[in-house]
Formats: sequence, structure tokens, C-alpha cells
Amino acid sequence: MRRPDTLIHGPRPTLSRALTRLAEEWTEPRISVAQTLIALGDRGLIGLLLILALFPLAGVAVHRFLPPLATILMVKQAAAGHGMDYRWRSLDRISPRLVEAVIAAEDARFCQHHGFDVEAIQKAMEANERAEQRGSDKRRGASTISQQTAKNVFLWPGRDWVRKGLEVGYTGLIEIGWGKRRIMEMYLNVAEWAPGVYGAEAASRHWFDKSADKLTAREAARLAAILPSPRRYNAGSPGPYVRRRAARIQAAMGTVREQGLDACVDRR
Repeated sequence: MRRPDTLIHGPRPTLSRALTRLAEEWTEPRISVAQTLIALGDRGLIGLLLILALFPLAGVAVHRFLPPLATILMVKQAAAGHGMDYRWRSLDRISPRLVEAVIAAEDARFCQHHGFDVEAIQKAMEANERAEQRGSDKRRGASTISQQTAKNVFLWPGRDWVRKGLEVGYTGLIEIGWGKRRIMEMYLNVAEWAPGVYGAEAASRHWFDKSADKLTAREAARLAAILPSPRRYNAGSPGPYVRRRAARIQAAMGTVREQGLDACVDRR
């Protein structure tokens, strides 16, 4: 009778061959699993990048039509105990004198630039270089109303490079997606005019006990005068600095009207 082991044709498998085959069978599934994980990782990364890219676009698109419920600064100040007086008003319900005042005070070329005032940036860089040579800590800014609006609506207070980079991106998006009228409307409604006081309506009530559409040229100039430091200065009972600055702004408002520097803010 033939021995059972002779039924297997060919050479008998050695221990090393068996181990080799076992290793091959073991590694093949692992390679496919690794490849699958890599593919999933690539897709996840692509998905994450798409979400990060679409998030700003979605925010800009929504606020093209809807006012923000609150901003990061509003929440931060409220948490610090300053409260939150925030009253949205359409641009038609805000005095045109305030539009003239903030253009005169903050961004005379608001209607000419596309979000960034290159000339103002160059002048600020030169002035800051001279200040540094004198050993002064004072720095001159060149942020436009569009940049300030992007920061106030979407970002947090601060001077870090990450925020500045995001500010540049958001500024470009709102210039394209909103236009000048909406940017001005948003700016006047979310700007801080006193601790915990946001927007033209709340500021008018707070400082002058009247609605924003009733502001006079003098009152509008005072509000614009305190914008750089609204927690420090008083628009209702201004000190010498605010009075002088408001007088200069009120005089410049005439130039804004005469030269049509507010023409891009269609106030139909």
C-alpha cells in the first residue's frame, strides 16, 4: 500500500517555504489596508480643505443678506461684564452725516480702492520707520473701512499674523460679494462706540438720546472722532482732543459731499 505522503506530487514543503508563504499571505492584506487608509486620509484631508475654504464663503454669503447675531468682540466684551447693546438698523435709517463722517475720519478713498489703500499703506510704513528710528512706540495704521469691517464681523481682536492674513482674505471676499453699500451698512452697525455699545443706533441712543437717523453733522463728527478708542473717549461730553478731532472731521465732511467721496454708498 502506498504511503499517504506519496500522494502529494513534487517535493515536500520545507519549514522555511511554509514560513515564507505564511508571511506573504500575512503581508498582502496589510498592504491593502495601508493603501486604503492612505486613500481615506487623502480624501479626508481634501474634504477638510474644502470645508475650510467654503466656511468663509458661506459666512460672507449669509451676511450679504442677514445681520450677524453677534460678533466675537461682542461676546468677549459681554463675558468681561460690559454688557451688549446692539441694535441693527438698515443704512436708510442712519443719518447720511454719519456716512460722511466715518469716510472723512477713517477712509477718504473708501469709494476708490478695492479693499486696500496702497497709498495709505506706503505712507504708514514710512511713518512707522521714522518713528522706529526715533525710538518711538507709536505706530500708524492704514486699515480701510473694508478691512475693519472684515475684522469686526468675522475675526477676533488682535495683531497676530494669522488674524491679519485672514483679514486680507475676508476683505477681498466682502469687496466682491457685498459691495460698498453693504460694507458701510455692516461697518456702522457692528462698530463699537462705547464699552458694550455696538452700532450707530445704540451709539446715538447712548451718547445723544436720539435715533441714528436724527444725528446732526456735529454729533456724527463726534461719533467718528472716538472710533479709534471708543472705550477711552466720550462723544457726549468730549474733552479737548475729541473736540479738536471732531471739528477737523466736520470740516472734512464738506469735502466728502462736494467731491462725491461717498458716491459708492448708494443711499436710495
